Amino acid sequence: MKHYGLLGYPLKHTMSPPIHQRLFELEGVSDFDYTLKEYSPEELPEKIGDVLALDGFNITIPHKVAIIDHIDGLADSAERYNSVNCVAKKDGKYIGYNTDCDGFLRSLEAAGAKLSGDVLQCGCGGVGRMIAIEAVRHGARLTVSVPQGFEDTVEPVKEYARANGFSDDIKVVNPENISGKFDLLINASPVGMFPKVEACPVSEEIISGCGFVFDVIYNPEKTKLMQTAEKHGIKTCGGMAMLVWQAVVAHEIWSGAKYNDSDIAELIADMHKLMAEK
Repeated sequence: MKHYGLLGYPLKHTMSPPIHQRLFELEGVSDFDYTLKEYSPEELPEKIGDVLALDGFNITIPHKVAIIDHIDGLADSAERYNSVNCVAKKDGKYIGYNTDCDGFLRSLEAAGAKLSGDVLQCGCGGVGRMIAIEAVRHGARLTVSVPQGFEDTVEPVKEYARANGFSDDIKVVNPENISGKFDLLINASPVGMFPKVEACPVSEEIISGCGFVFDVIYNPEKTKLMQTAEKHGIKTCGGMAMLVWQAVVAHEIWSGAKYNDSDIAELIADMHKLMAEK
């Protein structure tokens, strides 16, 4: 029997158990369990033994940085972002990974989109910072839209670019000053998330001039941003795909599992249905 789980706090609305349950089934694994380790930051030091008894585990807010002090090493992805959302037990050692951006990149790939050309990203906090760095790493011409007073959130991306030989020519604008056409529009902000579903991070004029739209939000399934894009015949991808694909990468790390794209697409659709029932 293999034991896996999710560490985080709180975990009331997590979609992880049904996603990983299906991934284990698709992998042909039946002798496993996947449990929730809902520990507060104050509880973590005394409960870490319980977590490390697992064969592998996922990590969500607020433990993605704190867990680093309790494991043996970091893969390149986790070291790059100083953030861990997946831990694997390898030869008796616990190694931390970051599969959040893998989930983003694999979602884009599955949707037939590319992280290249002129990219507009809304928001640059948390996962947005990671996505912006990936855009820099892929050679995209990046424009980041942040509210007035939040311009400093883009500085870590520029610093990464300078330190690693990438272009730090990143344009930073406020939402009301966005102009031009973009190959890819990414919403990495919470604008449009349930319950404020009528909010949209950019104007319809800007949306209509984009080649593809990606929204990290997964509730609702179709944000106002995505609905507007599709009205103009623009293809979109939502955050549930990213959530599922980052879980896929975790299974690849844990056991070398392989999946068919069609099975993952069906899983994404089923998770949307499950979320709607909650």
